[in-house]
Amino acid sequence: MTAERSRPTTPMELREAMPAFDEGRYFNFGAHGPSPRQVVAAGEQATRAHEYEVPVTDDPYKWAFGQYDEVRERLAAFLGVEADEVALTESTTAGINAIAGAIDWEPGDVVVRTDLEHPAGVLPWQRLEAEGVEVRVVETAGGRLDIETFREAVADARLVCFSALTWTHGTMLSVEELVDIAHDAGAFTLVDAVQVPGQRPMDVTAWGADAVAAAGHKWLLGLWGGGFLYVDREAASDLAPRAVGYRSVEEPTGDEFAFAAGARRFEVGTTSVAPYAGLAEAIEIIESVGVDRIHERSQRLAGRLADAVPADRLLSPAAPDSGLVTVDVEDPEATADRLAEDGLIVRPLPEPASIRASIHAVNTEEDIDRLTAALESEWE
Repeated sequence: MTAERSRPTTPMELREAMPAFDEGRYFNFGAHGPSPRQVVAAGEQATRAHEYEVPVTDDPYKWAFGQYDEVRERLAAFLGVEADEVALTESTTAGINAIAGAIDWEPGDVVVRTDLEHPAGVLPWQRLEAEGVEVRVVETAGGRLDIETFREAVADARLVCFSALTWTHGTMLSVEELVDIAHDAGAFTLVDAVQVPGQRPMDVTAWGADAVAAAGHKWLLGLWGGGFLYVDREAASDLAPRAVGYRSVEEPTGDEFAFAAGARRFEVGTTSVAPYAGLAEAIEIIESVGVDRIHERSQRLAGRLADAVPADRLLSPAAPDSGLVTVDVEDPEATADRLAEDGLIVRPLPEPASIRASIHAVNTEEDIDRLTAALESEWE
């Protein structure tokens, strides 16, 4: 999709390619991963080609469709699935909503989610309550899910939605086991995986879920607007999206239409090529550095922070599952603002009231020690 450019191959080379680190020490990858120069350049190059060259050398729509095809292929290889099982979306929220809108709901149907979900995994189901759908919330403790409680909750569910890696505690749930339990109950399984790609290895086929929604603008360091939705080929054939456009059907003209095969039925209309060019480049960079290497380093650095936090203030596991570390503080907003004044960027969370440090492999031991020192006044 883009011309060859020098790509980082180590965490520190990747850090050097990220201008955001010129101004501070960044710990908010769970919300937004600032892109390296190569990713921004890929988006800019795609935009220039589409706007300057293609209009007079090619058909802009045909060219864009070709770019989308390339990105789907790249995503499929990254996720361990087939290209026709991948749809390009804006975001995780868009993917979850696409699935929610493609099911023929009836009053009395049951949706099950956990109490650890991001609003992206809460609001679409709240909307369905107005149509008589029951939304059942499985309570958790310390970012962990009790398997038997989950099994009981999903026994009569039509759909189950849960996060693979929780945004509140950074805990990795047992996705394969939860999917198996939901499938045994006859439920459709939808996984919010946005905190996984870019910081942990990810084999969607091994999970066995019917659908997985994610995006590239967090740990993958892609551009905003580059989201993706995996839908199992067989599951897709039973889904009828309510949003329909020329990209989601086999033939856009005529008296009737047929949805495109596979996940492409969830792609609707005109959208920019740039976020997807950036997404493809981001995947290349993350794989050049090495997902396993990123996971090991970010987890080790997260452990360094967790070790320094008093046990009664640490809301994440003492031995972190990921690069996310959540710390109990009296006033999360004020604490985040105070840290930002010192160039330490974290995120305040509303529930549980805390601050969350999202630590990537591009962070350093010195970054962690600076953050630890700045937090010490919170528990003195």
